[in-house]
Amino acid sequence: MESKNFSLKNVELVVSDFDGIFTDGKLEVYSDGRTSKKIDYKDIMAIAILVKKGIKFAVISGEKSAAIDIIKEKFKDVDTFQNERNKINVLKNLLEKYNINAKNVIYLGDDINDIECLNFVGYPISVPEAHYKIKQLENIYITKNSCGNGAFREIVDSIL
Repeated sequence: MESKNFSLKNVELVVSDFDGIFTDGKLEVYSDGRTSKKIDYKDIMAIAILVKKGIKFAVISGEKSAAIDIIKEKFKDVDTFQNERNKINVLKNLLEKYNINAKNVIYLGDDINDIECLNFVGYPISVPEAHYKIKQLENIYITKNSCGNGAFREIVDSIL
């Protein structure tokens, strides 16, 4: 990750978009109408590490995904939000729920529906494949790892 020192003293909450961060942003559609997404187990392990260290984690996705349902089932303390079109309101509600200052929050997002959240937090982060408008944001940090290929784990390893 580009030079930014994260510290457990500062980061109290990690919030992430799902598609384009945990996945490669692609949706496989089969002839029978079923769909499929891939997630890297390194990223799932990163959630476990955050939870174990007592750092709150949430997923805010604009889509519905069975993979997010699996994360919620596996990690009961993780907040998951699906089919959310107004991500900033969800983020603000999380900060209020946990009494956390936005400057102590990491937000990972890759597309234009994440811009408000990225601009609102202390640690805005994205991936190399992000929309060009995301890459132009002030103070944005871009991971070395690609979306769906350990980018989330890279962030967790950086803060721990």
